[in-house]
Amino acid sequence: MKYIKRELERKFMQMNSFFKVILVTGARQVGKTTMLRHLAEGTDRTYVSLDDLMARELAQTDPALFLQTYKPPILIDEVQHAPQLFEHIKLMCDNSEETGQFWLIGSQQYNTMKYVRETLAGIIGILELYCLSQREKNGILFDDPLNFSFENLKERQSVIPPNDITEVFEHIWRGGMPQVQNADEEMWQEYYSSYVDTYLMRDVAELGGVTNSAKFMKLLKTCAALTAEQLNYSTLATATDISEPTAKDWIRILEGLGIIFLLQPYSNKELKRLVKTPKLYFCDTGLCAYLSMWLTRDTLMNGAASGHYFENYVITELIKNFAYGKTKANIYYYRDSNAKEIDVFLESDGFIHPLEIKKSASPDRKEVRKYELLDKALIPRGNGGIVCMCDKPLPIDEKNSFIPSNLI
Repeated sequence: MKYIKRELERKFMQMNSFFKVILVTGARQVGKTTMLRHLAEGTDRTYVSLDDLMARELAQTDPALFLQTYKPPILIDEVQHAPQLFEHIKLMCDNSEETGQFWLIGSQQYNTMKYVRETLAGIIGILELYCLSQREKNGILFDDPLNFSFENLKERQSVIPPNDITEVFEHIWRGGMPQVQNADEEMWQEYYSSYVDTYLMRDVAELGGVTNSAKFMKLLKTCAALTAEQLNYSTLATATDISEPTAKDWIRILEGLGIIFLLQPYSNKELKRLVKTPKLYFCDTGLCAYLSMWLTRDTLMNGAASGHYFENYVITELIKNFAYGKTKANIYYYRDSNAKEIDVFLESDGFIHPLEIKKSASPDRKEVRKYELLDKALIPRGNGGIVCMCDKPLPIDEKNSFIPSNLI
């Protein structure tokens, strides 16, 4: 299979020149090992995977001997299996000024991060790789950060084909796992079935001690049915026949494994009566579609849930954009007790960039009027608009535009 260039490569190589240790986390099968082995090609970097039981046992029982056997520069895969290594890595880093000596890959972010924070603080850079973005699939990577100005959007449009609903929903339905990009519908189903049974349920059992796999699977499918909605633990518990505390524990496990993403509501002392409930999204829309049995692109595109999947897609594309880009951003949604809602509040450089998400190619421009609540609360408002299926960017007013979804 042809290698797909990842947006994270740029940031990873910059951090390689700055940090002594770099850890790449993310859900299983998103391409962490493929990316780092590709970057290591042509170098003398040693690769070792702790999925190899002999290497794992050595790392766990005699980490000093392990690091004598596999000398840096080194790439250690599935490092969460041997947290005993971290103290020895720290000692080696303390005795050397060289950067980029240790590349680490960890699938279970939930578990790995605990040990990393305890032992490698200050010498490690941590990055998260997500499944493929639409930009990565199309081989179009932007140098300039996304700032939602009309000029910025026009520059992006100049190198991207016009937005197309079937292409967008092909990306949404197929998902971003590298292995399914050329799969037919039958193999797509078999892949995700195997992914759930082989990786997800095994990790859940190891990580969270979940013993009732049938109920956990029911919770997972319920989550898929409720994607892009506010998270209601009572609804999840009732649908799955478990207690609310158990539902909360299982959601934390799914979030830690990089299966779901919880979008937090915006909070600000100037804005009163705001909700405190997060919204639930899947990190991979292909997995979400499989769990809800949307087995073809067209049935998903024309189905009742298509608007929710389109919103999920936009949110995850924004997350990837700012995780990999040069500028950081905090992403929230806004909703108050009067049910007034704005889909995205993107906070960057001291400004809030408000965005609505609509599957329509010609949404109502009046949607942007609710952004005025920011002005009333004296919150600095940056460029924003409506992310939709229009084929090219169009200005709405001096701060807002119709934004083709494939430009983000």
